[in-house]
Amino acid sequence: MTFLIMPPTLKAMASQRNNMNKEKLQGVWTALITPFKVDGSIDWEAFDRLVERQLEAHIVGLVISGTTGESPTLNDDECCNLIKRAKEKVGSKCLIMAGTGTNNTEKSIYKTKIAKDAGADMIILVNPYYNKPTQEGLYRHFKAIAESTDLPIILYNIKGRTGVNIETPTLVRLANEMKNIVGVKEASGDLDQIKAVCDSKPDDFVVLSGDDNITFKMIKDCGANGVISVTSNIVPEKMIEMVNLALDGKIKEAEEANLKLDPLFKILFIETNPIPVKYASYEMGLCQNIYRLPMCEISEEHGKQVKELLKQMRII
Repeated sequence: MTFLIMPPTLKAMASQRNNMNKEKLQGVWTALITPFKVDGSIDWEAFDRLVERQLEAHIVGLVISGTTGESPTLNDDECCNLIKRAKEKVGSKCLIMAGTGTNNTEKSIYKTKIAKDAGADMIILVNPYYNKPTQEGLYRHFKAIAESTDLPIILYNIKGRTGVNIETPTLVRLANEMKNIVGVKEASGDLDQIKAVCDSKPDDFVVLSGDDNITFKMIKDCGANGVISVTSNIVPEKMIEMVNLALDGKIKEAEEANLKLDPLFKILFIETNPIPVKYASYEMGLCQNIYRLPMCEISEEHGKQVKELLKQMRII
């Protein structure tokens, strides 16, 4: 397949960021898993159940075909169909954010066009992985994608998986110049950096946590606006409760809710995400315990630990 750079369609330099104001984006987003059948195909019945469960919890939005959804193993048609299916299910009840980032700028632009045609409300772009571009390269990569679409964009900064960090000056430069870059999913794990981002960003730019275990601290100490969560696949209502308490300034109550969730935060990352969260979903009867290589089943010992905690927390 040949990937062609689409011509810029919108400079997106309006005073408000693509009509996606901070209030509309803040809260809990679920990085949704992708359920598979034994033959490796997408389990559409299970997918519908997962989406409906999130709607019942009144989630702000769903991230479809993101890394928690095993996006590297999904082809373009599958990504398109997942986005379409999700949008048809949710309508206007929540937002759909599609993962379209790759380490190839032209391909990311192509995938972004597919996502828009499929009905995505916005996109999320992970750092280009393995290539390890310079800060100037990162800037040009994200700028080129932003200029190719009128969709609002969340950048996904996760050095641990991509080998490269979006430094704060680069992020702020993009936020100031590209008005359809509306926020960042910060998964650097560096609270000092996150605080610097929150202090330097434009007022209408959203900072979402990419680490469930430090979301409370990010909101309390840094002024973050919410989370794109793995844990909310399992307990969406409890994640929403904790985050909303923190955003409302009810710090003591939020801290108590966070402490109750902390064991789950730890166990869901006992192996590489999304292995534990998909196994937990399987134990809850939400999907089958099927992955696409190179992801594989959780180890027997870790599986026992996940199952035991789910029982202790009365989730199963």
